[in-house]
Amino acid sequence: MFNTFKKKAKELGRVLSKIQIPTFLGNSSYPSLNLTPTRLTKIFREADYGYTTRQMELFEEMEEKDPHLFSQLQTRKNAIVGLDWEVIAYSEDEKDKQIAEFVKDVIKNIKDFDKSLLDLLDAIGKGISFLEINWTLDKGFLKVKNLSYIHPKHIFWECDDLKIITKNNLTGVSVQDIEENKFIVHKYKARSGHESKAGLLRVVAWMYLFKNYTLKDWITFIEKYGMPILLGEYDESSSEADKDALTDALINIGTDSAGIISKTTKINVIDNEKRSSADIFEKMARFCDEQVSKAILGQTLTSDSGGSYAQSKTHNEVRRDLTSADCKALANTLKEYLIKPIVTLNFGEECNIPDFVFDFEEAEDLLKTVEVYSKLKNELGLIIDTEHLYEKFKIPKPEFYEDVKILKEDRKNNQNKVNKIVEDLKEIGASNFKSSLNIFKKEILNAKTLDDVKELFENEKRLNNLLKSMNNSFNQESLKGGLILSDLLGRSEDE
Repeated sequence: MFNTFKKKAKELGRVLSKIQIPTFLGNSSYPSLNLTPTRLTKIFREADYGYTTRQMELFEEMEEKDPHLFSQLQTRKNAIVGLDWEVIAYSEDEKDKQIAEFVKDVIKNIKDFDKSLLDLLDAIGKGISFLEINWTLDKGFLKVKNLSYIHPKHIFWECDDLKIITKNNLTGVSVQDIEENKFIVHKYKARSGHESKAGLLRVVAWMYLFKNYTLKDWITFIEKYGMPILLGEYDESSSEADKDALTDALINIGTDSAGIISKTTKINVIDNEKRSSADIFEKMARFCDEQVSKAILGQTLTSDSGGSYAQSKTHNEVRRDLTSADCKALANTLKEYLIKPIVTLNFGEECNIPDFVFDFEEAEDLLKTVEVYSKLKNELGLIIDTEHLYEKFKIPKPEFYEDVKILKEDRKNNQNKVNKIVEDLKEIGASNFKSSLNIFKKEILNAKTLDDVKELFENEKRLNNLLKSMNNSFNQESLKGGLILSDLLGRSEDE
């Protein structure tokens, strides 16, 4: 079933080498500094031609500088990272199950796997995310030691060919030409078009720019808010030095509330009454934040104040749809770029690939669910499969579940027969039936095993004596079967 060590050793040299990223690209060119609409347009035009370095650096700074933007992206990412996950076997075949268990064990032992998931979800904002797979040989099997994050500013597109800059090739080498099974490449498409335009941060960049302008003006406004305007007067005969001295005095008075001037100069105080427009900056900043929330979370009411509870609940469903889509996309990436190499390198290319799934369904109110099932069964008479209940409430099945299930069905059928016999006995008025049955039960209870009980019923003489005490018109065969069923069931339940 397993590949030979010789084949693994051949693959080892191909997959264990580490890609060397040049360190000089570790420093950012800080494209967000003095960002203007013209500069932003130039950055996007560069990206449109495939050279996305400055765009990726800008996206990184946007997250660092805007707390609201950072919060919304983290909400989107953490909605997935916090979920449980499972590796599902391709089929019920024993070989497929063994492969799935092996893959699950490898992934669980990857160092900081949850952090790597967060790195992959960086593609939501930037459109693409790269992780390098660092392999290790462990007891004859190729396993994943860890996953290294590669900043997307080290990649670019050249005629739709995805390339990465390495120390050995500063002009870029095609990702397809690098060792196989070396990268996990997660791509996110917020909209149709080239991959360089697919990230959500490209969509919200203009709102980030407008909010930046607003905040700068807001801070300037706050510095001047409520402060009077100081207007200095000077004689026409004043020298340039006198004018400079007056200007310095006005500045000092405005900032330090103190200054000196000559007797020949005059300062007029003009009250600033533009208080009615004080909230215009906050409104603009809030508007930009709301647009960012819509782009990232699909709504605003679960991230910003305002809105009714019912509206928030409806909008939260939109978020669940996004989470579901993110889970499926990330699961497909992990299956293709992580699980598939683990399987093919250790078991062979002909083997079936298991699935990676996230449990993204919201937790139910189990108490309410129990009430619903109880009403369906007890009030409406709905027959509910026991196996379904085990799955619904995630309760582990007991050992020998199938045997127990069959036994319960047998008991149910037997009990129906016993109930029918009891009703028949009531109809024929077998008055001494109860006393006779109790005497017979004493011997049953004294029996040590079920085999002893069986022998009692096989004693035709004792059984016939009991039956003679009943009304002869009653079906003796039916009574005989009923007694056996009834007492055996009672005996088995006692034990």
